[in-house]
Amino acid sequence: MATHNTFELDIGFSSAAGKKPINEDFAAAMLPEAHQSGMGAIAAIADGVSTGGMGREAAQTTVTSLVRDYYGTPETWDTTVALDRVIGAQNAWLAGINRRRAPVLGLTTLTAVVLRGQSYTLAHVGDSRAYLLRGGQFTQITADHTVPHPDFAHKLLRAVGAQDHLVVDYQSGDLLVGDVFVLVSDGVHGALAKSRLRALTQPDAQTPDTAQHTSEQLVQAALRAGSPDNATALVIRVLGLLDSNLQDETRRANTLPIAPKLKVGDVIDGLTVTALVADSGINLLYQVREPISRKLYALKTLHPARAHDPQERAMLAHEAWLAKRMQSSRAADHLVTLHEHVPGLPEASAFYLIYDWHAGETLAQTLTSGLARQHPPAIAQVVQQVSQALKALGRLHRQGVIHRDIKPANLHQGEDGVLRLLDLGVALSGREPQALRELHAGTPSYINPEQWGWSVHGGDAPPQAPNAQSDLFALGVTLYQLLTRKLPYGEVLPHQSGRYFRDPTAPSRHNPEVPIWLDHIVLKAVSRDARHRFETAEEFLLALERGASRPLTAPPATPLLTRDPAMLWKLAAVVSGLFNLLLVYWLLFLPK
Repeated sequence: MATHNTFELDIGFSSAAGKKPINEDFAAAMLPEAHQSGMGAIAAIADGVSTGGMGREAAQTTVTSLVRDYYGTPETWDTTVALDRVIGAQNAWLAGINRRRAPVLGLTTLTAVVLRGQSYTLAHVGDSRAYLLRGGQFTQITADHTVPHPDFAHKLLRAVGAQDHLVVDYQSGDLLVGDVFVLVSDGVHGALAKSRLRALTQPDAQTPDTAQHTSEQLVQAALRAGSPDNATALVIRVLGLLDSNLQDETRRANTLPIAPKLKVGDVIDGLTVTALVADSGINLLYQVREPISRKLYALKTLHPARAHDPQERAMLAHEAWLAKRMQSSRAADHLVTLHEHVPGLPEASAFYLIYDWHAGETLAQTLTSGLARQHPPAIAQVVQQVSQALKALGRLHRQGVIHRDIKPANLHQGEDGVLRLLDLGVALSGREPQALRELHAGTPSYINPEQWGWSVHGGDAPPQAPNAQSDLFALGVTLYQLLTRKLPYGEVLPHQSGRYFRDPTAPSRHNPEVPIWLDHIVLKAVSRDARHRFETAEEFLLALERGASRPLTAPPATPLLTRDPAMLWKLAAVVSGLFNLLLVYWLLFLPK
């Protein structure tokens, strides 16, 4: 029996060599660590195929690498993407080994299932099989990759390690309590009819209702039926489910209504509105109070005018899912906690998100405060704040998440001294809705040149998609602004595009307290040329930590002809004009 929070599985495994001297089948299952609960559970079975006795090696390494390396992929990746990356890497490694030691080959089938959230994902290659018992119906959910002829029924058309490029079958579906997954090698399904497999899987009053007993029964029945091959069975009974995944959040977003616009004093599901914090025309953010503990929360919902926009609902559902997934990673130290439900209050009657409320202020509020205008913050304080932001960004980027809207208004300095990133509403995770992916999101003054289609070599270029460097550029602009109260490329208003005709002025020209080593770091962070900027948050952070002890060299200035390729023609036009003026003067005024 395997239990993990609300995720409860009963897993059983049995394998026998049968009439063969060596058992070349292999199977394994693994549950997530506590901090990776959102990754779900994975189980896999493989049937080694060999010429020279390397089939078991192929099966064992393939299953072992899959169940282990799956948990090394970012939690924000789609399950099929994570499986495909791991299986593809294993296939490339095994195919390379087979080329070097031919004609001794080691190939394997592979059937794997990931149970994640309230859905399952299946990956399949070869002729091992997966069956699903649900509500009395016993269904084969894989297709054999074999030659469709009785004389060649065991000849595989696909196998891990056979070719450099492997095509894997993927299938996903909803997961229900009571589902039973049965993964078997051909030594089992080749000897037992589907009706017999179903009878052995379906529990009755005379047989123990355990996955281990079922797996043993399947293997022993296959051997008694005269199976000539290795026989392996892996059985998974679903007794409880994990928390909802992205599909579940989207379903909830589309089912619940959107609350009307609330006023101070209004109550929604027991929470009293104490302030309207922000109204973007798309989302509303309220400060609300829980009546018993008097604790404050932030409630985020769609504006009623957007209530019938399915894309906006999907984007807010993505934010909810992403915020929950990030809470199981180290990035949670610098993010605001999202609550599925406030204890002691009724279930939500409308679609909204509940975040913790933290006392303190955003860096934008710090910049506009009267005290800050009179006394700019100390350089050490600014460096410390940006260092915290870099640690948070580094953890997000390692999870495959791009924030896309880093700016002072989305950096909150709490009274507890922790700097937190706000608003994952436009973040990219790899599983965001298409409309969110295509949205030119972010605040114009903080968007890097490549997203506008600006080229450092002059002329227009195709706009590039945001990446980790986009967040670092935006944080560089924020650092420049905190030090100087100015923007390196000037303010860009909405519906305008950025202007990058000149290199930014060194911060120390605006604020003499900025040391030269910090000048160089800031100018590198906001360079017009992406090749001169920091590539990772860790590199940026290391430069700040080293400071004056190991200063960076100043980034090179952009040559005039690179900044303005038309300058050569402009100079030629000026010279030509001067020459023509001299010629006219000579013709009119000099003696003939």
